Amino acid sequence: MRLRDKVAIITGAGTGIGEAIAHKFAREGARLVVSGLPADPVQDVAEAIASAGGQVRPHLGDLAEELDARACVQLALQSFGSLDVLVSNAGIFIANAETDAYRIEDFDRTIRNNVRTAFLMTKFALPHLQTSRGNIVFTGSEAGLNGSPNFTPYGGSKGFLHAFMKGVALEQAPYGVRANCVCPGPIDTAWTRGEDSPIPLAGQAGIGAMVPLGRRGTPEEIANVIAFLASDEASYVTGALWLADGGVTPAKGDIGAHVPADPRRAPDGVLTLKHSHDGLKGKEVYRAAE
Repeated sequence: MRLRDKVAIITGAGTGIGEAIAHKFAREGARLVVSGLPADPVQDVAEAIASAGGQVRPHLGDLAEELDARACVQLALQSFGSLDVLVSNAGIFIANAETDAYRIEDFDRTIRNNVRTAFLMTKFALPHLQTSRGNIVFTGSEAGLNGSPNFTPYGGSKGFLHAFMKGVALEQAPYGVRANCVCPGPIDTAWTRGEDSPIPLAGQAGIGAMVPLGRRGTPEEIANVIAFLASDEASYVTGALWLADGGVTPAKGDIGAHVPADPRRAPDGVLTLKHSHDGLKGKEVYRAAE
């Protein structure tokens, strides 16, 4: 119960990594506002947490809109009286094209959802995090460090978050507010598996070979890292990029292709997750290669 009585907002909480973070935080004792777009199964996630005894409030809205972002923060204050943690996890991965063929509308959507949302939520949460000496955990990506061919705006948006987080960490340290960023590699969600993914099926088949551990990560594995960084156990950690990418960043060659079957197996999780592969339902995905 490392987050007992902490009040946390989790954005992008309806599917994939966000759903796992919500369940993990609830198990660790946090009181939650779970937020997502109106079409996302946020209400279902909230009901599952409440049925297990958790304290949770759902918020449906577009956090790239100022009024919705303000309302999300206010819901936490009205429901629980304070705010200790912001998990800025909302984002999209919706197009596959070389940069000269990348549609401007997809670039705009990527920046709006990945950058503007994080800025607005940080802006409105900070006064309350200063009061509680709380913290922010952003969801970045190894693509923000390494770049991502055919998804260059996505990697660029995550690179912004990495630098933004570091600036916030330095700026807010005098207030006792910490900021950190977890950088996942390929995780087993709709973004990396299935016909809805921006990654073609042939490319999906090769993901294991590019990861030294030989497999995709699980949403729960990322949620475990985020829960640690949000907790008081990480009290001396701020301004840090935490890679959770299975070794992708330092890798060279197809190391993962040579991993035996047993080490490839993902660990057994404890969270009951229903929406790990629902993150692209109802969303337009563009693949120039097709």
